[in-house]
Amino acid sequence: MKFSPEKIKKVELHVHLDTCLSFQYMQKISPGIGLDEFRSTFIAPEKCRDLGDFISKIAPQIEILQTRKAITLAVDDLFQQLAADNVIYAEIRFAPLLHTVLGLTGEEIVETVISAMQHCSQLYSIEAGLLLCTLRHFTRQESMYTANLVLKYQGQGVVGLDLAADEAGSSLENHIEAFELVSHAGGNVIAHAGEACGAASIEETLDKLKVSRIGHGVRCIEDQRVIDRLIREEILLEICPSCNLVCNVFNTIEDHPVNLLKERGIRLNINTDARTVVNTTLNDEYQRLHDTFNWSTADFIRCNEH
Repeated sequence: MKFSPEKIKKVELHVHLDTCLSFQYMQKISPGIGLDEFRSTFIAPEKCRDLGDFISKIAPQIEILQTRKAITLAVDDLFQQLAADNVIYAEIRFAPLLHTVLGLTGEEIVETVISAMQHCSQLYSIEAGLLLCTLRHFTRQESMYTANLVLKYQGQGVVGLDLAADEAGSSLENHIEAFELVSHAGGNVIAHAGEACGAASIEETLDKLKVSRIGHGVRCIEDQRVIDRLIREEILLEICPSCNLVCNVFNTIEDHPVNLLKERGIRLNINTDARTVVNTTLNDEYQRLHDTFNWSTADFIRCNEH
């Protein structure tokens, strides 16, 4: 029987709003843009030098998302992509403080995204939540500001605090207090780790930030002790296979540990992370894992249940 990823109802937990602007979106914002210009500006090469090189392809999208209109259109654009992938629940993430260049406040930005997300949720019949990101290189004050935004809009669409950006470039110290603030108020906390850095980064993140989910986490494969801890504490890994390849974490899909992690019993689910930058869809990700590791529909359903 032919594998049909588009028929599987999906959950996507790890997708950044500011990495997913489609060519159709850009034609609305900049009508004169051609496909070649779009690709060279917004899509990463098949193999970046490192995570920093990858992040450089996100900056042009962030520059665009500085007005209510641009942000609102971006939310609708992403929901169209989610609908095409048969996603029934999504958690969308972004860092509000990156979108204040033209004078919008953090509150105005979050309220704009929540309003657009709730409208699109009804329009496309996709349940959704919003994750607010602080970034590794942010100051303590910026991280606390983001945490307070999470608490202010918790229950209104915001479902948690995330820590993103280049884990190899900055420590966790500026963010511990922000994560404690959200956790003590009963909020959800997750963080990127185990992508640019090894298994020790995952362990440090679990120890200091007390997260229940790890964005990526794939380099846990380097330390059986960390794998055992993830299983014991039932930590979910939000795995983004193609993104890991583009970021040069692994050389080929055959080298990617996602299948080994599944077989060892780690809770995980499959995501796109950065649809435009990586030039992927969730259907593409499912097809790739099916073709490489012979994952069945039942395997993907189990990941989505996780």
